Amino acid sequence: MAAVLDRSLIDLALRLAEAAAPIAKRYFRQEIPIDDKADASPVTIADREIEQTLRAMLEAERPKDGVIGEEFANTRETAAHTWVIDPIDGTRSFITGKPCFGTLIGLLHEGEAVLGIISQPITGEIWLGAKGHASTLNGKPIRVRTGRKLDQAYLYATGPEIFSPGAETEGFQRLSRRVKNTRYGADCYAYGLLALGSVDLVCEANLKVFDYAALLPVIRGAGGVVADWTGDEPVLAASGTTGRILAAGDAALFAAAQEALLKP
Repeated sequence: MAAVLDRSLIDLALRLAEAAAPIAKRYFRQEIPIDDKADASPVTIADREIEQTLRAMLEAERPKDGVIGEEFANTRETAAHTWVIDPIDGTRSFITGKPCFGTLIGLLHEGEAVLGIISQPITGEIWLGAKGHASTLNGKPIRVRTGRKLDQAYLYATGPEIFSPGAETEGFQRLSRRVKNTRYGADCYAYGLLALGSVDLVCEANLKVFDYAALLPVIRGAGGVVADWTGDEPVLAASGTTGRILAAGDAALFAAAQEALLKP
C-alpha cells in the first residue's frame, strides 16, 4: 500500500461512523434489554444494530473486504483489507448513561492497522487516524503531550478489575503508585484524550483485537506510542489475544511505565 492511505477509504470510515451515531443516540439513556455474553460482558440492541448496519454498508460498497466484529461472525478475515468493528466500546458506560463509550472502526491492510476512528456520538467527537496523515479530532490536527516524567503523568484504565489477579494486577498497582494521578472508566475515550494531549498514559489488559485495532492509527498519527506491555506490536488478527495494551505520549514515558509494569 502507498505511504498515504487512499482518501476513499477514509471517507467510507467516516460515513460508517456517521451511520452508527444516530443508532447509539436513539438508545442512549433509554430502558433497553441487556444481555450477558459468555464472558459475562453486557450487550444491547444498540451494539447489534450498529454492527449490522455497518456490515451491510461494507458488504454493499466493499464486498471483497473482510470484517471482524464483536457481535457477529467474522467474514473473509484473511482478505487484504479487513475492517474491525466494535459497535459500542464501553457498553457498561453506555448502559449506565455515561458518555464515555464510543464506536471503534479500524481497517487492516495485510495485517497492518492503517486506519482508525473513535466516534463518540453524544459529544459529537470523531477522532481519525490514517496512515500517512496526521490524526485529527473533528477535522483538526491533534498531538499528544510529550516530555512528562512518570511522576507527572496522568494515567487511565477502564477499571482495576480488568487486570487478572497476580502479576497483571500487581504490575498495574506499581504503575498507579508511581504516576501523579490514576483515573478509571473512560474506555476508548481515554485513548482519544491521550491523542489530544490531555492524558499521558493508558494501560489495559484482557482486550481483544476489536478493542484496540482502531486505536493504534489514532495514537500513532498524533505522535504517541502504543504497543503491548513488552513493547511488541499488538496481535492484529481475528484471534488476537494481545490483551495487554500500553499507550503513552512519548517513548521515554512508555519505557518508564513499562518498567513499572514488568519489574517488581
